[in-house]
Amino acid sequence: MTARQPVRPQQNPPRDSRSRDNRTRDDQSGSISKQIIEEISELNNLQGYNIRTLVKHAEEFGPFLRNRRLETNQIRKFLDAINRLKAQLTQGDANESAPKDDVALFAEIETDIVLLKPKLAYAAARQEAAKPLSEVMSVAIDRVHNLKDFERLVQLVESIIAYHKAEGGR
Repeated sequence: MTARQPVRPQQNPPRDSRSRDNRTRDDQSGSISKQIIEEISELNNLQGYNIRTLVKHAEEFGPFLRNRRLETNQIRKFLDAINRLKAQLTQGDANESAPKDDVALFAEIETDIVLLKPKLAYAAARQEAAKPLSEVMSVAIDRVHNLKDFERLVQLVESIIAYHKAEGGR
């Protein structure tokens, strides 16, 4: 007969303060943030962001933001600024006797688009849950160079918020 090995008591690994599910969710969410940032970073302009890929990313990113407890009111100033710019484009073109071309229309809002980045940074500084959104949107804003790019930015924001709300975000 062979001698039996003594049974050692099983040691539990050190416990992290966060549950395993939260760590897994954060790893996955960090992954979707990185995916979106990498995808957008490879583009020269935002209109090159494939709409099907954008929607797929938003479908994952919206619930991720909800799971981080990001509330829509925490980014309200950002959303309101986007909507004001959309309205400004619509009103500006309708109020002019001679319609402006896309370059002139974009020139009117370009500064305001770039200034969205500090608003996002402020929201991220106030609420940790807003940081991934700030990072993604900042990269996207850097790729906005014309009206078509701005339209794609609006689609991205609206898609993320739609999936955030669909997940139960408020």
